[in-house]
Amino acid sequence: MKAGKGGDGTVAFRREKFVPLGGPAGGDGGRGGSIILKVDEGLRTLMDFRYHHIFKAKNGERGMNKGMTGRGAKDTIISVPPGTTVRDEKSGQLLADLVADQQAVVIAQGGRGGRGNIHFASPKNPAPEISENGEPGVERRVTLELKVLADVGLIGFPSVGKSTLLSVITSAKPKIGAYHFTTLVPNLGMVSLEDGRSFAVADMPGLIEGAANGVGLGIEFLRHIERTRVLLHLVDMSGTDEEDPFADFGKINDELAKYDPNLLKRPQIIVATKMDLPTSAEHLAEFKAKIAETDYRDSLILPISAVTHAGLKQLLQETADCLDATPAFPLYQDEEPVTEEATLYRFDPDQKPNFTIEQDETGAFVIHGEQVEKLYQMTDLQHDESLMRFARQLRGMGIDEALRAAGAKNGDLVQIDEFRFEFVD
Repeated sequence: MKAGKGGDGTVAFRREKFVPLGGPAGGDGGRGGSIILKVDEGLRTLMDFRYHHIFKAKNGERGMNKGMTGRGAKDTIISVPPGTTVRDEKSGQLLADLVADQQAVVIAQGGRGGRGNIHFASPKNPAPEISENGEPGVERRVTLELKVLADVGLIGFPSVGKSTLLSVITSAKPKIGAYHFTTLVPNLGMVSLEDGRSFAVADMPGLIEGAANGVGLGIEFLRHIERTRVLLHLVDMSGTDEEDPFADFGKINDELAKYDPNLLKRPQIIVATKMDLPTSAEHLAEFKAKIAETDYRDSLILPISAVTHAGLKQLLQETADCLDATPAFPLYQDEEPVTEEATLYRFDPDQKPNFTIEQDETGAFVIHGEQVEKLYQMTDLQHDESLMRFARQLRGMGIDEALRAAGAKNGDLVQIDEFRFEFVD
């Protein structure tokens, strides 16, 4: 994503009749457009970014005569679905966590317009031929990730009945099949109770052992569970697959702990599914006996049957009560989104400019540094006075002394960005 460059300032003078010695009249450049991400609750996926992943905002217009400022560019607003997190690709730093409708964040700030020569007039130089180029816009690569927004997450091994339960308690129509990994992406549904309460439920793709290391659907499942406040842990009590319900329960929680230990701090309601089958009651009794010896001994265990609808009303009531008593969990407990705020720059005599000097294969001294390169980019090289000002600024930053210390001699080539010039001692 690349924000727009600010418009260049202008060198101009008043040439009006009856106005002798009119003086400078070059206007400032307009502000470059910024790139803004904004939540649109009508979106559900990031599919649009699969084919369009380069965004550029427009540059500001050049300053005009008679002190008129150039037109600023419009910001480029990009719509994203709620639940989108934004990270800087290079540093991995969290830039934003966008969850509310119309919530917006500036990802790349547009450059300010360069000053026209009207700002450089002084008693010593009343007619300056000095102007600034516009400031370059911020350019950065970001990673967008969508994490489903849901109050309740249905977790459990494949084929324990998560999709069936979701289809019964909501109007969602997930794909249901008698085989593993029927669900490949999270499905959302809304539950409405008779007392007026409602909550969102997400049917998460089936989790298997090793998911935290990428086995099965792996992270594709686990990243979506981070936003949920209450977990309904579905355990198949039928025994049709000859699996041990208690062992399956422990494996799921082990994967949650490996991915993020904070997930185990969220309330879990254990849902014993498929209780309409003959052996389910016997397996449930064994399950309760084993879990009584673990840290989950106080967990609520609710037997249900999605086929006969037995136990569903109690399950929904208990889930709603649990939600009422559970505060929202912060998604990122160890880091806060970085917000770019306006910075007030003050002169600090002890602050040293940050730059480096190295010699390339041709023997030229190449100067690197964000401050130096931005200074060059904002210098109007078409006017001698601007070049002289640029030279004074470099000298004030201590670059002349640093070049001498690096071994530069009179006539050696020096390069800043794409600009090459001879060093004059």
